[in-house]
Amino acid sequence: MDSMHEMDRAGETEGARRATGVSPAAATGLAPDPEVDAHPKRRRFTREYKLRILREADRCRQPGEIAALLRREGLYASVLTAWRAARERGEFGAKGAPSRGRPADPDRALKARNAELERENARLRTKLEQAEAIIEVQKRLSTLLGLK
Repeated sequence: MDSMHEMDRAGETEGARRATGVSPAAATGLAPDPEVDAHPKRRRFTREYKLRILREADRCRQPGEIAALLRREGLYASVLTAWRAARERGEFGAKGAPSRGRPADPDRALKARNAELERENARLRTKLEQAEAIIEVQKRLSTLLGLK
């Protein structure tokens, strides 16, 4: 590196970072690409859309037709496979796909009431033990003082 110009070029290799942690592109003031979303959104597909795509895929007979369909719709083959499996399981029935997460527990209120009663029972047992201990001390004191 004979000149200052060569030293500048050495720091501009692809992926190079400056000591400040700023990339060379950011340091030059280049704006981010407006064509690319900073935070891409997950696509959501309706039940009708999925069924329409599945029907179209089922009608494909020639080699490459499914690939053309997927390219046209911007989908991956794995998505088509997952939708087919969901259709086989009956998830596209009248009520649609099952809700995600834990299934609702029909006995939830009953379990909550049971837990509340168990806590109250434990609290009352503790009070009873304390009351019995006090009574036992009173009996011994009465016997010692000859009040009985």
